[in-house]
Amino acid sequence: MSFHDNLKSELKYQDIELKELAEKTGISKNTLANYLTGHNSISSADSAVKIAQALHVTVEYLVTGESASGREKVLPPKLRKLADEMQTLDDTDIESLSALITSMKKRYM
Repeated sequence: MSFHDNLKSELKYQDIELKELAEKTGISKNTLANYLTGHNSISSADSAVKIAQALHVTVEYLVTGESASGREKVLPPKLRKLADEMQTLDDTDIESLSALITSMKKRYM
């Protein structure tokens, strides 16, 4: 995924509006909107760092979708959200969910 895809996903996952990100970074809302549409690439490393710091992620993640080491993928926001929700389940629910996933995978084999 590209920078704008990763940024868009992260904003959605964290439920952050452009106005809030603009306030946190000092980057104008219009400039951020251009980053989201892909009309502008990041103009400087400084902007990328400000955005990453405001979102509590790494620049590498925003640019590549990978961890800082580059050896492991970071879960996309929609899967992180699912993982966050799964952490609230008890053991019985986790077993049921695991069985459901196994059943679903068999449909595609």
